[in-house]
Amino acid sequence: MNKTAAMIGAGLIGRSWAMVFARAGWTVQLYDSDPGQLTDVRAYIGASLVEQQAAGICDDAVAAQARIEYVSSLNTAVTGAAWVHEHLPEQVALKLQIFAQLDRMAEGDAILASSTSAIPASQFTEKVAGRARCLVAHPVNPPHLVPVVELCGAPWTAPATIERAHAIMTEIGQVPIIVRREIDGFILNRLQGALLTEAMRLVEEGYVSPDDLDKTIKDGLGLRWSFMGPFETIELNAPGGVADYCARYSDFYRRLAADPGRPEVWEGEHVARVVAALGAPLSPSERAQRTQRRDRRLVALRRHKSTSSKSE
Repeated sequence: MNKTAAMIGAGLIGRSWAMVFARAGWTVQLYDSDPGQLTDVRAYIGASLVEQQAAGICDDAVAAQARIEYVSSLNTAVTGAAWVHEHLPEQVALKLQIFAQLDRMAEGDAILASSTSAIPASQFTEKVAGRARCLVAHPVNPPHLVPVVELCGAPWTAPATIERAHAIMTEIGQVPIIVRREIDGFILNRLQGALLTEAMRLVEEGYVSPDDLDKTIKDGLGLRWSFMGPFETIELNAPGGVADYCARYSDFYRRLAADPGRPEVWEGEHVARVVAALGAPLSPSERAQRTQRRDRRLVALRRHKSTSSKSE
């Protein structure tokens, strides 16, 4: 099996995907049009792989780093690659342009994937000659620490493309899920959006402080959700399982569903009230420190989950 992957764009997502493939034994050709970006990302990847090795996520940081080639030519990046992954900004025009180029340049049997968070593949692959090999492979940031990836094809994506993508993602240690047909935001962002909209509403209307709202998730729902999905959770929350849970709590959830979702909480004065409640914004150094802390906690959690699953 050809184990060469091309990463198109060396930003936060592209560099993270590069590490995922490299630590799994793949050769990675990481492309960015900005030479300065490639210089910066080399140092970041080297340090991150060392941390991942210390946590047991990467077997050999030096070997993984050596498998990554940093290239400033798009054609060089895709040459010989079996997996081509685009990580450009969330703009349809950019994706239309890059997928037309990738289809012309890439190997005929290469899969062409996008990391887009919200744009369905049908919006930028319809006119691509090889559109049957195109799909979305949407990760969670950062994908080298959060393994789930949503695979979503367009109506014309070949089933074999989805199957190959699922096999590749599994082989490199990710956790792929298949989105059976296109939907705005895919699965994860729709779930996240529902929770965030209610969180914005509860804070904006003065029911709870931002700090206590965050505690409710990280020290409440988040603890269970780190190893159980919502259906697994409610299966254990009523003696008779899911059906019993629905019978017990359906009245409340019907009232909740009938309560308007208030999309305006994402705009204008409503956002301003939430921002004011949050307090002073983070400085660049504070943001960097918190990002590093997040990644360290994710490393520890991933290591714990891996160890726990092996012992169960």
